[in-house]
Amino acid sequence: MTITPPALSVFETLESEVRSYCRSWPAVFDRAQGSYLFDEDGHRYLDFFAGAGALNYGHNNPVLKRALIDYLERDGITHGLDMGTTAKRAFLESFQDNVLRPRDLPYKVMFPGPTGTNAVEAALKLARKVKGREAIVSFTNAFHGMSLGSLAVTGNAFKRAGAGIPLVHGTPMPFDNYLDGQVPDFLWFERLLEDQGSGLNTPAAVIVETVQGEGGINVARPEWLRALADLCKRRDMLLIVDDIQMGCGRTGAFFSFEEAGITPDIVTLSKSIGGYGLPMSLTLFRPELDVWEPGEHNGTFRGNNPAFVTAAAALDTYWADGQLEKQTLVRGEQIEQALIAIRAEHPGLETTHRGRGLVWGLEFGDPQRASAVAARAFELGLLIETSGPRNEVVKLLPALTVSPDELDEGLRILARAVRETA
Repeated sequence: MTITPPALSVFETLESEVRSYCRSWPAVFDRAQGSYLFDEDGHRYLDFFAGAGALNYGHNNPVLKRALIDYLERDGITHGLDMGTTAKRAFLESFQDNVLRPRDLPYKVMFPGPTGTNAVEAALKLARKVKGREAIVSFTNAFHGMSLGSLAVTGNAFKRAGAGIPLVHGTPMPFDNYLDGQVPDFLWFERLLEDQGSGLNTPAAVIVETVQGEGGINVARPEWLRALADLCKRRDMLLIVDDIQMGCGRTGAFFSFEEAGITPDIVTLSKSIGGYGLPMSLTLFRPELDVWEPGEHNGTFRGNNPAFVTAAAALDTYWADGQLEKQTLVRGEQIEQALIAIRAEHPGLETTHRGRGLVWGLEFGDPQRASAVAARAFELGLLIETSGPRNEVVKLLPALTVSPDELDEGLRILARAVRETA
């Protein structure tokens, strides 16, 4: 497929230079359905990006769309702050019945604002309020959001630099396998906690992603996560799991930490919790941590009722049984086998692969190769992005509803893109 970049337009003349994805994908998109987007010239693109994980159920999912249209046509509440509404009640009941009760999770539900970084800011604020301490420990190559509190626990130097001020009260520790297994897990962390001269104030909490998406698809082992949970318990630190991109079934189970058999003190969700790509986020926490005063943390758009409608429809449709989880794991095996074949075809490219469920990464020894592969894939009709500190990882993030044939189509395009840029 030959793509003609759009002519200089209002995007270039009026929109800020901060725009990014449109630079990698120079097209003007017009409509989307399922795993495909279409530009205004009619070109079709297979989407292995899924709104950065916000579209786990695909574009314009017909079941969710019907629920949303019905709600809007009857003049259902759109903006409701934190008022009680029928849409919010239906979502909370569905979340309790389909997610919390089946997993025996006791969490209270907080609506902190519509984006992931809102959920993280609320989690950090609550942890500090509960423990009466300021320090938060995060991990190398973590990404938790673009507001100041979230940036303080984010590892990427480029994103941190955009803050323009010192980012304080956050201390990074090595993520799983950061030191290539040469040092026992948490040796450095434990030593700092024990040593009164280490300079590390006793943390209020530790925040972690079980799979670092923006950091390069770095997958934490279940035993590492269990050891971290134990460390937090022994040292009186709260454990926060940021499940904003890896939650809502991305790794198979609804929560990515389920495989490790841990129960975090606080969990953040956003992206696909709204089901349809509508802004929505949650901060979940143990009931005894609910020490908020009314209105102590709020936001004008924390009550996005159309998102409550599509979120409830998604939970009722896809999480009333275990079929989506099983399907996701099967699709993940399909991806892994394709990545193994690509690596075998190109032994000289120094590639590695890793992932869980339907999030996978193909790492190249030469970072420029990953960018070239992503660019060629776009020309061939596949949307994929790169991640990692040097953008050295091609990241695969298809919708959970992707069909085997669609997955095969995208993996064949990826293989061709690697071949044609080798």
